[in-house]
Amino acid sequence: MTPAIDVPPLARIAGHPRVRAQYLLETAGDPARAAAVMAGEQSSGTFTKLAQETPALIERCGARVESLQEIDGLPAASLPVHGRYAGPTRRAVVEISWGMDNFGASLPNLVATVAGNLFELKEVAGLRLLDLDLPDAFALRYAPPAFGAAGTRRLAQVARGPLIGTIIKPSVGLSPEQTAQNVAALCEGGIDFIKDDELQSDGAHCPFEARVAAVMAVIDGHAQRTGKKPMYAFNITGDLDQMRRRHDIVLAHGGTCVMVSLNSVGLVGVHALRGHAQLPIHGHRNGWGYLSRHPALGFEYAAWHKLWRLAGVDHMHVNGLRNKFSETDDSVIRSARACMTPLFDPPHPGFQAMPVFSSGQWAGQAFDTYAQLRCTDLIYAAGGGIVAHPGGIAAGVDSIRIAWQAAEQGVPIEQAAREHKALAQAIAFFGKA
Repeated sequence: MTPAIDVPPLARIAGHPRVRAQYLLETAGDPARAAAVMAGEQSSGTFTKLAQETPALIERCGARVESLQEIDGLPAASLPVHGRYAGPTRRAVVEISWGMDNFGASLPNLVATVAGNLFELKEVAGLRLLDLDLPDAFALRYAPPAFGAAGTRRLAQVARGPLIGTIIKPSVGLSPEQTAQNVAALCEGGIDFIKDDELQSDGAHCPFEARVAAVMAVIDGHAQRTGKKPMYAFNITGDLDQMRRRHDIVLAHGGTCVMVSLNSVGLVGVHALRGHAQLPIHGHRNGWGYLSRHPALGFEYAAWHKLWRLAGVDHMHVNGLRNKFSETDDSVIRSARACMTPLFDPPHPGFQAMPVFSSGQWAGQAFDTYAQLRCTDLIYAAGGGIVAHPGGIAAGVDSIRIAWQAAEQGVPIEQAAREHKALAQAIAFFGKA
């Protein structure tokens, strides 16, 4: 298996006029030559020298290899070249830059440039986009997420601590009425945030408009009785006109959040939705594995998430510690920190997004999550960690809220469990994380 590498994030250079992209390059040949081919392919060059590719044109429009740091190579290529795997390969961390005049402040054309016809080059036996540094022109062109952490807290009425959330399960098969019954139990249990599963959109089992009406009747009734209105992220993923219409249905029923499957909708779709939306956009990253799982191919989250923040996403999924998927804890924490780091320097907007932790989460991971982040501007979504709690839904919510409060106060998990039955039950049932 190709080993992952630990590379520091690409340092932001304030006022830098060029797009900078950092890659992990693997090649059976000379890394410097492969990097030069990458730069030429994605700017003024092609497979052969052209008469009109003059030195002046190259100077004006050509991509530049800004740096190349060779690291340990591998005994065999990570990816096939011409249908076969090469022998020993060399690896390097490469930085390439482009002038903005080639493509302007355009997210789709940015992606075509920094992640276009590179991964299939025959000189490449492995390539991963590690990070991006973007000129301020992108901050001027794109509107930042409209809500972020502050706006989400206001709508969900959670002044401090993480938003304790969950996902409707089973993912599909429930009727609107059954979904609303689950929501009623979650509201009574003290939940802050609920979301549709990404597989639930507008199918025959649970039509979208009927689901919104049934769920919001329950949430509004709970709000009238208690003064607390949990946030529900309705999955509006679809064609652009469908998403606009579904957003407006949620808004008309008093809903406070919409969700989209980012990889399904695409950057243009999300950006267009951002221009229409009056509610927070909860970005689900389903499909992330095909972009990231092989360490010698695809994207690092550090690069990928910046595109979606620029498109206007308010909440970004980052997985969770000791999750059910293949992602390591270090990768999860790096992703969460990345969401909380400004993309641009003042006076430009920071484009911060709220990280969403999920996948196999329960009260136990709260302590390590807080110890790593030292911040609670996040959504902590637990499915089984709440619904399967032996004390019931309210105890499941309490166990997570107690765990986060104890973590913030520096109280060890064992002491907190002795003082709070719900947390002790969680530990006994799920096992100490």
